[in-house]
Amino acid sequence: MSAKPEHYDVIRKPIITEKATMASESGAVVFEVAMDANKPQIKEAVESLFGVKVKAVNTTITKGKVKRFRGQPGRRRDFKKAYVTLEEGNTIDVTTGL
Repeated sequence: MSAKPEHYDVIRKPIITEKATMASESGAVVFEVAMDANKPQIKEAVESLFGVKVKAVNTTITKGKVKRFRGQPGRRRDFKKAYVTLEEGNTIDVTTGL
């Protein structure tokens, strides 16, 4: 077993929100990624899974909100987002299934 994470372990799922749709107009795609994934790993995973050239990767960690679960206060999990900017002419359609 290698210690290197597989590409599907790095990229969890695409994020489709209003902000992500705005980013897609400028050639960026937003993914939820593993918390321990770094930018080179994310770039390599996107390039190999989707067959596109990646220009830049920006990441952000979103802290989980405190919400009530069955009347008890609980906390949603933290998650990491990657804004992947693609080279000119490359596109990923995240609205269709993988």
